[in-house]
Amino acid sequence: MKEYDYSEPGSYFITVCTKNKIHILSRIVGRGDLTPPDVVLTPVGMVVDHFTQTIPTAHPTVYMDAYVIMPNHVHMLLTIRERANGGVGSPRPTIPGVVNGWKTMITKHLGHSIFQTSYYDHVIRGPRDYDEIFQYIQNNPAKWPHDQFYISDGEEHP
Repeated sequence: MKEYDYSEPGSYFITVCTKNKIHILSRIVGRGDLTPPDVVLTPVGMVVDHFTQTIPTAHPTVYMDAYVIMPNHVHMLLTIRERANGGVGSPRPTIPGVVNGWKTMITKHLGHSIFQTSYYDHVIRGPRDYDEIFQYIQNNPAKWPHDQFYISDGEEHP
């Protein structure tokens, strides 16, 4: 949203896709009627996982409420909280700053960019919206063949 202040405290749903939606981050295995699938990270996916887990350390007022690393995209549910000191000190992080910094760290580590330039964001509008997004992230591996980012010929497993 053009006029929205992405440093405002609140929750945000973020989706970042790989370039050309190539499957380089993970594999979804173990799908069955009674068996929930597992996300098996590739070496590139392990790098992405590492830097995803460092977001709250790099930005102490940003909480990683949930995330999943799919074969060709990453979903994150981030929450920006108020600063404990009443707003004194460094400026609040913005969602674009957090996401672009995360992508930059991954690019520097790998030596090349793996993500599309843009990303999808959704401002969470309330508890019901939050719960639906949280469940969507948790259930995304089980629904992989029906995912909007699923590409059957996008298979590439480094």
